[in-house]
Amino acid sequence: MPGFPTNPDAPKGTRRRIIDLLRQSALTANELAAELTLTHNAVRAHLAGLQGDGLIREAGLRRGETRPSVLYELVPRADAVFSRAYVPFIAQLLKVLGERMSKAELDELMRSVGTGLAAEWPRLNGDLAQRVTAASLLLQELGALTEVDSSNGGFVLRGYGCVLGEAVHGRPEVCRAVESLIAQLVQARVKQCCERGEHPRCCFEISPRAQPRTIRGGVA
Repeated sequence: MPGFPTNPDAPKGTRRRIIDLLRQSALTANELAAELTLTHNAVRAHLAGLQGDGLIREAGLRRGETRPSVLYELVPRADAVFSRAYVPFIAQLLKVLGERMSKAELDELMRSVGTGLAAEWPRLNGDLAQRVTAASLLLQELGALTEVDSSNGGFVLRGYGCVLGEAVHGRPEVCRAVESLIAQLVQARVKQCCERGEHPRCCFEISPRAQPRTIRGGVA
């Protein structure tokens, strides 16, 4: 999900315990402090950090004998950040699809997946260099570690590792989804040149789309 935290290992220790409590029900800072045997101020500091990470939000007020207290809850779909079921599920799904579809059909399916993902982001503005840089940053939001190099009038977007590594293993068609995603984002021609060994790495060559030739009476 664009803009949503993608690092399930980010919250550790106390923050993870707070998240586990909030997965059960919305709680106030005082209630969390009592559960964790921490001071109110200590809990508030952790809550501020979790809010900054986009993992929790205020969920109304708890009416008390003195004054109302703010309730905190996980943001919708936050459970997805901590689930470890997605990788094996997607890997098995791709395995089954690969057994039931031809390579061309699976390629086309993956391209459609990439196009659909691109539609969830706003259109990138600027020249090609700016759009490629922006696309690189969007991939980093998904957990990728990327860099952009100039190459032959275009660019090469390289990843150190692969965010879809477990799914890509033995299924090169998966790279088509990211290829299509990047092509839609940067509005340019993209060709994947990924490494798919024991330690897969993303690599995409990006070149400007050829401008149509203007001829007398129309466009070639």
